[in-house]
Amino acid sequence: MSQARVTSMTSDEYLAWEARQEFKWEFDGYQPVAMVGVTDAHGAIQVNVLTALATRLRGRPCYARGPEVKVQAGRSYRYPDAFVTCTLVPPATMTHTQPVVLFEILSPSTEHTDRFTKLREYCAIPSARRYVLIEQDQPLLTTYTLTDAGWMLGHLTAGQMLDLPEAGITVPVDELYEGVSFPDAPA
Repeated sequence: MSQARVTSMTSDEYLAWEARQEFKWEFDGYQPVAMVGVTDAHGAIQVNVLTALATRLRGRPCYARGPEVKVQAGRSYRYPDAFVTCTLVPPATMTHTQPVVLFEILSPSTEHTDRFTKLREYCAIPSARRYVLIEQDQPLLTTYTLTDAGWMLGHLTAGQMLDLPEAGITVPVDELYEGVSFPDAPA
Protein backbone atom coordinates (compact mmCIF):
# COMPACT_ATOMS: atom_id res chain seq x y z
CA MET A 1 0.00 0.00 0.00
CA SER A 2 1.47 3.34 -0.96
CA GLN A 3 1.26 6.28 1.37
CA ALA A 4 1.35 9.96 0.45
CA ARG A 5 4.60 11.63 1.39
CA VAL A 6 4.08 14.46 3.84
CA THR A 7 6.50 17.32 3.47
CA SER A 8 6.67 20.30 5.74
CA MET A 9 6.24 23.87 4.54
CA THR A 10 7.17 27.24 5.88
CA SER A 11 4.41 29.75 6.62
CA ASP A 12 5.34 31.73 3.50
CA GLU A 13 5.24 28.59 1.33
CA TYR A 14 1.80 27.71 2.74
CA LEU A 15 0.40 31.20 2.08
CA ALA A 16 1.64 31.15 -1.52
CA TRP A 17 0.38 27.60 -2.05
CA GLU A 18 -3.03 28.19 -0.48
CA ALA A 19 -3.60 31.31 -2.61
CA ARG A 20 -3.62 28.97 -5.65
CA GLN A 21 -6.05 26.42 -4.17
CA GLU A 22 -9.73 26.17 -5.01
CA PHE A 23 -10.69 25.25 -1.42
CA LYS A 24 -9.62 26.48 2.01
CA TRP A 25 -6.79 24.75 3.86
CA GLU A 26 -5.64 25.42 7.40
CA PHE A 27 -1.93 25.25 8.25
CA ASP A 28 -0.81 23.51 11.42
CA GLY A 29 2.62 25.12 11.40
CA TYR A 30 4.13 22.33 9.30
CA GLN A 31 1.70 21.24 6.59
CA PRO A 32 -1.69 22.10 5.05
CA VAL A 33 -4.77 20.53 6.62
CA ALA A 34 -7.91 20.11 4.47
CA MET A 35 -11.10 21.77 5.70
CA VAL A 36 -14.04 19.38 6.04
CA GLY A 37 -17.71 19.75 5.19
CA VAL A 38 -20.18 20.62 7.93
CA THR A 39 -23.55 19.38 9.15
CA ASP A 40 -26.78 21.36 9.02
CA ALA A 41 -26.53 21.96 12.79
CA HIS A 42 -22.98 23.28 12.41
CA GLY A 43 -24.06 25.61 9.62
CA ALA A 44 -27.07 26.89 11.56
CA ILE A 45 -25.02 27.55 14.70
CA GLN A 46 -22.36 29.32 12.66
CA VAL A 47 -24.94 31.64 11.08
CA ASN A 48 -26.48 32.26 14.52
CA VAL A 49 -23.10 33.12 16.08
CA LEU A 50 -22.14 35.52 13.29
CA THR A 51 -25.60 37.13 13.28
CA ALA A 52 -25.63 37.54 17.08
CA LEU A 53 -22.16 39.06 17.06
CA ALA A 54 -22.62 41.33 14.04
CA THR A 55 -25.96 42.66 15.29
CA ARG A 56 -24.64 43.47 18.75
CA LEU A 57 -21.32 44.89 17.53
CA ARG A 58 -22.86 47.29 15.03
CA GLY A 59 -21.63 50.82 15.83
CA ARG A 60 -18.98 49.55 18.27
CA PRO A 61 -15.22 49.44 17.76
CA CYS A 62 -15.13 45.64 17.40
CA TYR A 63 -16.53 43.49 14.62
CA ALA A 64 -17.21 39.83 13.76
CA ARG A 65 -15.49 37.81 11.06
CA GLY A 66 -15.33 34.20 9.91
CA PRO A 67 -15.27 31.59 8.61
CA GLU A 68 -13.74 32.79 5.34
CA VAL A 69 -10.93 34.83 6.90
CA LYS A 70 -7.77 33.30 8.39
CA VAL A 71 -6.31 33.96 11.82
CA GLN A 72 -2.59 33.62 12.38
CA ALA A 73 -1.75 31.76 15.57
CA GLY A 74 2.03 31.55 15.84
CA ARG A 75 3.20 29.44 12.89
CA SER A 76 -0.33 28.16 12.27
CA TYR A 77 -3.10 29.63 10.15
CA ARG A 78 -6.65 28.73 11.11
CA TYR A 79 -10.17 29.46 9.89
CA PRO A 80 -12.22 29.86 13.10
CA ASP A 81 -15.96 29.45 12.69
CA ALA A 82 -16.20 33.03 13.96
CA PHE A 83 -14.05 35.57 15.73
CA VAL A 84 -14.20 39.08 17.11
CA THR A 85 -11.46 41.61 16.49
CA CYS A 86 -11.21 45.23 17.53
CA THR A 87 -8.47 46.09 15.05
CA LEU A 88 -9.38 47.69 11.74
CA VAL A 89 -7.46 46.23 8.82
CA PRO A 90 -7.24 47.14 5.12
CA PRO A 91 -10.10 45.65 3.05
CA ALA A 92 -7.80 43.27 1.14
CA THR A 93 -6.51 41.67 4.35
CA MET A 94 -6.79 37.87 4.23
CA THR A 95 -5.20 37.07 7.60
CA HIS A 96 -6.07 38.60 10.97
CA THR A 97 -3.48 38.65 13.73
CA GLN A 98 -5.36 40.30 16.63
CA PRO A 99 -8.59 38.44 17.43
CA VAL A 100 -9.94 38.95 20.95
CA VAL A 101 -12.60 36.18 20.95
CA LEU A 102 -12.47 33.00 18.86
CA PHE A 103 -15.27 30.48 18.27
CA GLU A 104 -15.09 26.89 17.07
CA ILE A 105 -18.12 24.63 16.59
CA LEU A 106 -17.18 21.10 17.55
CA SER A 107 -17.45 18.28 15.00
CA PRO A 108 -16.48 14.65 15.56
CA SER A 109 -13.69 14.88 12.96
CA THR A 110 -12.13 18.08 14.37
CA GLU A 111 -13.02 17.99 18.07
CA HIS A 112 -9.61 16.81 19.25
CA THR A 113 -7.84 19.54 17.26
CA ASP A 114 -10.31 22.20 18.48
CA ARG A 115 -10.07 21.14 22.15
CA PHE A 116 -6.32 20.71 22.36
CA THR A 117 -4.26 22.00 19.42
CA LYS A 118 -6.30 25.13 18.68
CA LEU A 119 -6.74 25.80 22.40
CA ARG A 120 -2.96 25.99 22.76
CA GLU A 121 -2.59 28.06 19.56
CA TYR A 122 -5.43 30.49 20.23
CA CYS A 123 -4.51 31.05 23.87
CA ALA A 124 -0.98 31.99 22.74
CA ILE A 125 -2.25 34.84 20.54
CA PRO A 126 -1.35 38.00 22.53
CA SER A 127 -4.67 39.75 21.79
CA ALA A 128 -6.88 36.70 22.58
CA ARG A 129 -9.03 37.00 25.70
CA ARG A 130 -11.60 34.23 25.18
CA TYR A 131 -11.98 30.95 23.26
CA VAL A 132 -15.48 29.50 22.95
CA LEU A 133 -16.13 25.88 21.93
CA ILE A 134 -19.72 25.21 20.87
CA GLU A 135 -21.24 21.74 20.94
CA GLN A 136 -23.59 21.01 18.05
CA ASP A 137 -25.47 18.04 19.53
CA GLN A 138 -26.53 19.75 22.78
CA PRO A 139 -26.73 23.35 24.03
CA LEU A 140 -23.34 23.52 25.72
CA LEU A 141 -20.49 26.00 25.45
CA THR A 142 -17.02 25.50 26.88
CA THR A 143 -15.22 28.78 27.46
CA TYR A 144 -11.61 29.61 28.14
CA THR A 145 -11.22 33.11 29.50
CA LEU A 146 -7.99 34.97 30.20
CA THR A 147 -7.97 36.35 33.75
CA ASP A 148 -5.27 37.80 35.98
CA ALA A 149 -4.74 34.23 37.23
CA GLY A 150 -4.38 32.78 33.70
CA TRP A 151 -6.79 30.94 31.42
CA MET A 152 -9.92 29.80 33.26
CA LEU A 153 -12.31 27.06 32.10
CA GLY A 154 -16.08 27.57 32.20
CA HIS A 155 -19.27 26.02 30.86
CA LEU A 156 -22.57 27.55 29.77
CA THR A 157 -25.81 25.85 28.81
CA ALA A 158 -29.38 26.69 27.76
CA GLY A 159 -30.86 29.67 29.58
CA GLN A 160 -27.48 31.23 30.35
CA MET A 161 -25.69 34.24 28.88
CA LEU A 162 -22.31 34.35 27.15
CA ASP A 163 -20.60 37.49 28.45
CA LEU A 164 -18.07 39.01 26.07
CA PRO A 165 -16.76 42.04 27.98
CA GLU A 166 -13.82 42.25 25.53
CA ALA A 167 -16.34 43.44 22.95
CA GLY A 168 -18.87 44.99 25.35
CA ILE A 169 -21.70 42.56 24.53
CA THR A 170 -23.67 39.63 25.96
CA VAL A 171 -25.30 36.85 23.92
CA PRO A 172 -27.95 34.36 25.15
CA VAL A 173 -26.76 30.79 24.67
CA ASP A 174 -30.24 29.88 23.39
CA GLU A 175 -29.84 32.35 20.52
CA LEU A 176 -26.81 30.44 19.24
CA TYR A 177 -28.96 27.31 18.88
CA GLU A 178 -32.06 28.79 17.19
CA GLY A 179 -33.30 26.46 14.46
CA VAL A 180 -31.25 23.50 15.73
CA SER A 181 -33.05 20.40 17.00
CA PHE A 182 -31.43 17.87 19.30
CA PRO A 183 -32.25 14.17 18.76
CA ASP A 184 -32.39 13.37 22.48
CA ALA A 185 -34.52 16.40 23.45
CA PRO A 186 -37.96 15.65 24.87
CA ALA A 187 -40.80 16.21 22.39
